[in-house]
Amino acid sequence: MDTTLPALAGCRILVVEDEMMIAMLIEDILGDHGCRIVGPASRVAVALRLLAEEAVDIALLDVNLNGEDSYPIADELARRGIPYVFATGYGAGSVRLGYAPCAVLQKPFDPAELCACLADVAAKHVDSAGTRV
Repeated sequence: MDTTLPALAGCRILVVEDEMMIAMLIEDILGDHGCRIVGPASRVAVALRLLAEEAVDIALLDVNLNGEDSYPIADELARRGIPYVFATGYGAGSVRLGYAPCAVLQKPFDPAELCACLADVAAKHVDSAGTRV
């Protein structure tokens, strides 16, 4: 049975998560949907280095990386026009003003919720020719 979601198939997804077990789970889930994982990165500096070295279509950002905010990564993604989703256990209200319009995934999330959220964001960033923008 094909479990891929068309909007995710072939996506290069930057995963920024400081909890290794969660990062591995995310990798497995997204890999099952035909995604290529960039990372995972558990620190801001590592994620920014990955962005400089690898092509990324979309990103999943844990808001709190062991006390370090992921907002500098979000800023760089926005500068490049790359869509992203915040993941947080603190609720959507914990995301700083100015970032609030972006998608927020509440932890803990189930695999279907993760994939649906990323697929929705990815689908919104595809032009009429079917090219990711």
